[in-house]
Amino acid sequence: MRAKLLVLASAIGSLGWGAVLPYQYAYAADTREWGALIAAGASSLFSVGALVAAPLAGRLADRFDPVRVAVIAQLIGAAGVASLVVADVPGLFLAGMLVFGLGLSAAVPAKQVLALNWSSSADRRKIFAYKFTGESLGMAAGAFLAGLVVDLDRPDGLDIGFMMAAGGFVLSSAIIAVAGRLSRAGALRAAAIGVGAAPTTGAIGTVDAATGAIAVVDLDGDGHADGAARSRGALRLIFAQPAMRWTAVVTIALALGFYAQFESGLPAYGLTVLDVDASAIGVAAAVNCLVIVALQVIVVKLTARRSAPALLMVVGSIWVVSWLILSAAQFSPGVATAMFVMTYGIFAVGETIYSPVLNPLTAQLAPKGMVGQTLGTIAALQTAFSAAGPLVAGVLLGAGLTDAFLGMHLAVSVLAVFAAWRIKRALATAGNGSAVEVVEVGVSKVGPAEVGPAEAKPTPRGAREEPPTTPVDLVGV
Repeated sequence: MRAKLLVLASAIGSLGWGAVLPYQYAYAADTREWGALIAAGASSLFSVGALVAAPLAGRLADRFDPVRVAVIAQLIGAAGVASLVVADVPGLFLAGMLVFGLGLSAAVPAKQVLALNWSSSADRRKIFAYKFTGESLGMAAGAFLAGLVVDLDRPDGLDIGFMMAAGGFVLSSAIIAVAGRLSRAGALRAAAIGVGAAPTTGAIGTVDAATGAIAVVDLDGDGHADGAARSRGALRLIFAQPAMRWTAVVTIALALGFYAQFESGLPAYGLTVLDVDASAIGVAAAVNCLVIVALQVIVVKLTARRSAPALLMVVGSIWVVSWLILSAAQFSPGVATAMFVMTYGIFAVGETIYSPVLNPLTAQLAPKGMVGQTLGTIAALQTAFSAAGPLVAGVLLGAGLTDAFLGMHLAVSVLAVFAAWRIKRALATAGNGSAVEVVEVGVSKVGPAEVGPAEAKPTPRGAREEPPTTPVDLVGV
């Protein structure tokens, strides 16, 4: 029940993204007549807010109740986007967009922690898949509904979009708060009958990452990972493992290979190089969303027993195929539009594989007590490189360097395949005991969604403890 409420809350919270971001550039540049510099600056500040907020909020989710972190972050985002209604000068608009980005992105790692916390090993990928699908539908619904009522010919024409976004954040926060109360009630019932259930509130470090299936790494061999974090720095601790470093690489490569170009680079390529009609861009985006909705659950079932690194290799390969088709489209003008739209659908197949896999894998590799911060750091990397994508596309396509644009994305997609292969190798090495020993910790179920640690097998000092995460088999193929 809690996980379903989280999926619903995530979908409603994404309304704001769809209701505001597709229209804010034209609103600032043309409707308000503030010019392209202010409009671009608003987009950049939104991305800066996201980049700053995600790791910080992840760290807070490690130390405090992630329910509270998610709720407060979204309420801050609601205040930021609501302030845009009265922002009649560029400075206030830029400040509002910054706070909007802070709130929207700060909630992401906290909700990811809750998805881990409120799911068992048997349904973890399914929950992340539903969450991703819900967010995609929320963004699409927000853009569609705002498109019906937004009037960019009037200074107050986007106010309805701003209020829709703020209302979505407030309602999403209320749903998460309700789910949090259910979580606390379940924990109290479990304690009353004497069953060991992992706590679902408070800092994750309370019980070796109380998400129910989080890996623990004792890099010092003395059980003081937090002390190591203070002495060596959080980022150094997070990326101490080769598998985690390659996870960062594959995240960046997959972000650059598609997400960074979804809203700007690919449409620009279609319009300026393939000469597709502007309506084809909307059709392609709709196809992308429909494929995700249609295939997400099916793909999760088909890939449930496959290892995360192997699936990430498949995603990188899908990216490679997509860019090859896009490259070929420029030599086939008669079917270029069809090939362009089809590519969005192919990308969507990769997204249905990628979305349920990356965050559970990242969480399993996180150092002890740093799950939220690790998720936030990876999210920040994805945001940073996604924000850089439109700039790269603008420079290359604007200079007529189409081959360089296509070649760069082919190269980063191949890099994603290689990085995923290196993750597989690193985890296989760890599984063989040459780096970090992987053992399983038993669990006992409390009701349909409560999972808690049972008696664990003794492990060597400094060993890695891996609770059973069957759908996210790190060392199998």
